[in-house]
Amino acid sequence: MNYDDLIKTAKEMTKMSYVPYSHFHVGAALLDKNGKIWTGCNIENATFGATNCAERTAIFKAVSEGIKDFEAIAVAGGPEDSNGRPVLDDFCPPCGICRQVLAEFCDRDFKVILANGKGEQKVFTLAELLPESFSLN
Repeated sequence: MNYDDLIKTAKEMTKMSYVPYSHFHVGAALLDKNGKIWTGCNIENATFGATNCAERTAIFKAVSEGIKDFEAIAVAGGPEDSNGRPVLDDFCPPCGICRQVLAEFCDRDFKVILANGKGEQKVFTLAELLPESFSLN
């Protein structure tokens, strides 16, 4: 499947990040099984524990609107340059908490697409990124 629109949206979402502490921008674009794209960016907080990752922002937006069937997520991220713009030179995989949240709502064959600013991408299944996940299903 071609994930170009999903990747483009994830990259655009890095610009919406609120990152006054880490200066590390992350954007996510989550594709539901009806073809709608749900967006997210990371949003930091001075207490750090209240910070929310881009992937969870996208998932929580969709779930809060009643959507719980997903196909794929694209993630892009990186540090900012001296002008405060995201630099997407490398891949930015989801953190462990985001992987577990994805496992709560997504099948094991759910696709996680990592994209960088060089036009490269890596595609993983959720099972590859989180083997032996904790699940009640």
